[in-house]
Amino acid sequence: MKRQLRITFAPIDEAALLAERSVPSGMGAVVSFVGLVRGTENGVAIRALEYESFERMAERQFGLLLDELAKRWPIESVRLVHRVGVVKVNEPSFWVEIVAPHRGEAFAACQWLIEEMKRVVPIWKQPLTG
Repeated sequence: MKRQLRITFAPIDEAALLAERSVPSGMGAVVSFVGLVRGTENGVAIRALEYESFERMAERQFGLLLDELAKRWPIESVRLVHRVGVVKVNEPSFWVEIVAPHRGEAFAACQWLIEEMKRVVPIWKQPLTG
């Protein structure tokens, strides 16, 4: 399985990520997901979220998750970008793309990766109000 992981302070450029896409023949599905910062956090209006990460540990956890993903589904490739620093409302905080032979596998793998990422990867968020 091909892997591309990036933790960055730079804004996530969805158009550039789509332009970089490479799908080999035989693959029937590409599922991508963009996580946006909502205007509220726990019922409180916010202007942004500030993300922090212990980058080496986060990269290691992402690697372990991708190892498990490869055991569960026949995935061709995974690309994941997670932003750190201040991310304003309606801006992407993360982007993930799964390429697989079939849509069911791609959707299941994408959802699993997002849920596990939020559960175990050491990236923390702090709401910014006002």
